[in-house]
Amino acid sequence: MSFPLRRVVAALLMAGSASLLFGRTTSLDQLPSRFAPYQGVRVYYKSLGSGSSAVVFVHGWSCDMSVWRGQIPAVEGRIRALFVDLPGFGRSDKPDVSYTMDYLAGAVDAVMQAAGVDRAVLVGHSMGTPVIRQYDRKYHAKVAALVVVDGPLRSFFKDPADAQPFLAGFEGPEAAAKVAQMIEGMLTPAMDPAARADVMRAARETPPRVAASAMKGMFDPAIWSDDPIRVPTLAVMAPNPGWTPDYVEFVKRLAPGIRYETMPGVGHFLMIERPKEFNALLDDFLKNQRLIR
Repeated sequence: MSFPLRRVVAALLMAGSASLLFGRTTSLDQLPSRFAPYQGVRVYYKSLGSGSSAVVFVHGWSCDMSVWRGQIPAVEGRIRALFVDLPGFGRSDKPDVSYTMDYLAGAVDAVMQAAGVDRAVLVGHSMGTPVIRQYDRKYHAKVAALVVVDGPLRSFFKDPADAQPFLAGFEGPEAAAKVAQMIEGMLTPAMDPAARADVMRAARETPPRVAASAMKGMFDPAIWSDDPIRVPTLAVMAPNPGWTPDYVEFVKRLAPGIRYETMPGVGHFLMIERPKEFNALLDDFLKNQRLIR
């Protein structure tokens, strides 16, 4: 654990927050199931707590809300939280549509409307990052802050044409195996076996057509303009060769004042691997923004 992170955890303990980070909490499975209507389909979500402000957790590609099980201790009893299965994933309906980031952002807004939430901190993992980025563009007045969790704010491909061979791998009879292989490659041996199995279950249950369409939507050049992010932003990242010094500098220009943290020794699913450390960073950010008690 890095010195700054040790200091954050120590401060939380001194402040009496240990039970919030390490104590017994409500489980995600215990929360009632709900559905929000959206363009003729149902979007599955769960709600914890009450109020018109919330932290909204948005999962990544070929996953579902279960990736956020470990984050309940960071928010329970302090601010309302919404956990979303994006359309096409988890227990949400899986229509035959284009799974663009705009479409998925609209689904997040449909959940917020159904839940009576008018202002939110949006937490997006992996593909969830461009989803919440699009949400901020479309519904800026409803955004209190953004939390980027090992997700991109710039395309991995400088030339959009370079993405086509990669995207082609998610079409055809081998698509389902390709999805599972890609997700499995993001998991580390340090991950709890039950959590690992849960991630792989979600990947295998994602229809290949949805996975392919969402991947295509994520690499749409139209979503990668460098208009500035004007809300408080936290980025919690894993060590990754893709997050180069040039990329970090770009992000800091894109989101002036961003708090950019790299958790050492973790993989892409860092909030599952080390939930206490991730929750400490989230807790500290939300406190500094005066968004939680």
